[in-house]
Amino acid sequence: MFSTAFLDIPALQSAHGEVQLPGSKSISNRVLLLAALSAGTTTIHDLLDSDDTQVMLRALEQLGCAVVRSTDPAHLNSYHITGIAGQLTPALAARSTALFLGNAGTAMRPLTAALALLGGHFEMSGVPRMHERPIGDLVDALRQLGCKIDYLGNDGFPPLRIQPITAAQLHLNTPITVRGDVSSQFLTALLMALPLVATQQDIVIEVAGELISKPYIHITLELLKRFGIPIKNEQWQRFTVLAGSRYQSPHEIHVEADASSASYFIALGAIAASKGSKPNAQGGTSSVDRVVKVMGVGAQSIQGDIRFVDAARAMGAAITSGPNWLEIRRGAWPLQAIDMDCNHIPDAAMTLAAMALYANGTTTLRNIASWRVKETDRLTAMAIELRKLGAVVVEGADYLTITPPANREAWKPASIHTYDDHRVAMCFSLAAFNPAGLPVRIEDPKCVAKTFPGYFEAMFSAVRAVPGSVPVICIDGPTASGKGTVAAAVAEQLGYHLLDSGALYRITGLAATRAGIPIDAEHASQIAALIAQLDIQFGANQQVRLDGEDISLAIRSEEAGMNASLVSALPAVRQALVQAQHDFRQLPGLVADGRDMGTVIFPLAPLKVYLTASAAKRAERRHKQLIEKGIPATIADLRADLEARDARDMNRATAPLHAAQDAFLLDNSEMSVDNAVAQVLSWWEKRQPFGKEQA
Repeated sequence: MFSTAFLDIPALQSAHGEVQLPGSKSISNRVLLLAALSAGTTTIHDLLDSDDTQVMLRALEQLGCAVVRSTDPAHLNSYHITGIAGQLTPALAARSTALFLGNAGTAMRPLTAALALLGGHFEMSGVPRMHERPIGDLVDALRQLGCKIDYLGNDGFPPLRIQPITAAQLHLNTPITVRGDVSSQFLTALLMALPLVATQQDIVIEVAGELISKPYIHITLELLKRFGIPIKNEQWQRFTVLAGSRYQSPHEIHVEADASSASYFIALGAIAASKGSKPNAQGGTSSVDRVVKVMGVGAQSIQGDIRFVDAARAMGAAITSGPNWLEIRRGAWPLQAIDMDCNHIPDAAMTLAAMALYANGTTTLRNIASWRVKETDRLTAMAIELRKLGAVVVEGADYLTITPPANREAWKPASIHTYDDHRVAMCFSLAAFNPAGLPVRIEDPKCVAKTFPGYFEAMFSAVRAVPGSVPVICIDGPTASGKGTVAAAVAEQLGYHLLDSGALYRITGLAATRAGIPIDAEHASQIAALIAQLDIQFGANQQVRLDGEDISLAIRSEEAGMNASLVSALPAVRQALVQAQHDFRQLPGLVADGRDMGTVIFPLAPLKVYLTASAAKRAERRHKQLIEKGIPATIADLRADLEARDARDMNRATAPLHAAQDAFLLDNSEMSVDNAVAQVLSWWEKRQPFGKEQA
């Protein structure tokens, strides 16, 4: 997951690949609560690993549930939940328990209803945005039953205090009325909680007004059925929890992949999975049928957001499906503008707003008032951010119209504010396919952790950038100039890949030795072929991994240094290493450190830095490092060695050490690492197209 302050997505060109989706948030948190209220142990497979589910898991442990995560490497997202059989322990019921539920509406609303009926003392709070999300209609419905719930802040909003009641204090004989036009989570909460007290008689819920987001209620009803709770549904306006209801664990249940998350990849295929070409063995080109395949959810899903497939088809997507997969290709292009009532797909409809950027006219999304009470006011947020890109947007009380930028020149580079809303971040990643070839900045990319922590990694695995658009920052310099430390810190702050080119020769020598290949001219082709198979990863503090193994110390040995010298003398191997360095240029970008990154390997890199320091200062730094490792050394000897190496590097026949003509010179002799990193980042930021008013 990217935890940087922002993530810059370069201009993207095409999409092709397979994506495994995480489990559905809506299903995950419903199943967790139902398992918690049941007797016995329920094994939940493919549970979503996200902020919202972690919040719910912690809450269930506080309520006395046993929560055990599977240690089976093949089922790490499986959990064993031992429930409380619909009753709090006397000790828990007697004390006050504080539950912090973050910004998880799928935890706050259902838990409020369940705890109000379980008979304990609870205080429920969340992040500031949760305290702005309405819960008054649910509280009013629970108070009709006789539940004791107080607001600790503003009326109608969390935080809440719940006080215990007895079964005799409940009013179960008259129907409970709840509004259905604000959030379907209020009705879901009641449906999941009322079986706790429907032991002797039917309990009726009546919906006041139009019930929005019916598909989410469908999910609730289907899952209740799996846990032994039949609900009578009369035209989505009257629901009856039948007498004698009792939660029964299904013992094992699988969580479907998230259909809302599927919407981004359906859109990806509709926008960018078009036919292409590639070179063939005969010197010509062959046709390539690009397709985005989404694994984990299919057309028969119980989730309402699967109907996003119909909306995407209406806009031009070509989609085929199986039991747990979807395949998406570009159909009509440009996409077709639509006018649609989106009440049935409230979350996924946001993705239609992003697709509208590529449509042939004005798209209108109607009946989406529920957007205003989500993680942020999504109607306003989407309007603001779409306009940044150059779209013309009209925001109504419950609708949005989007007219895409009129032409290529009308597109604008934008820094997208995400409002701590995962869906805003994921939607606007799709803007990187704009015809102007402009990058898109996503602020606070880690907000996707709410439902899809690996979203950007999944996206990058399935897309191809416009040739030459993946940015490279080159940091060259002499030995012990600090370029490795600075490069690693810059890469970490930008979320970019890291290349320590100097270590590649040592890694190659180590890999060849382990493979039993002699390091000589006769076996150069074998070593060159081996390089293409190596999985190399560079990290902070000079950490190097080869095929998952930490080899940081192994490549610093005297033997590794000698083997690196042998490797460097083989032209075929050097050429293979040049290709390996080019292969590190992957989305979203690369920071490469070495001696010839800006002059030979990436001569067109948009930023080149030549980092240096005086020989005296470099010797002093190297001396400190060696002493800390218990290695004896003198500063005078180290300085002499560094000066000799500088002379060799600057006068070697192949790729001599020198600053690229367009490189920034940075002498960090009297500069801290943090200041050097800040200077490089400042130079980089000045090269970005995002306006200061947006950044």
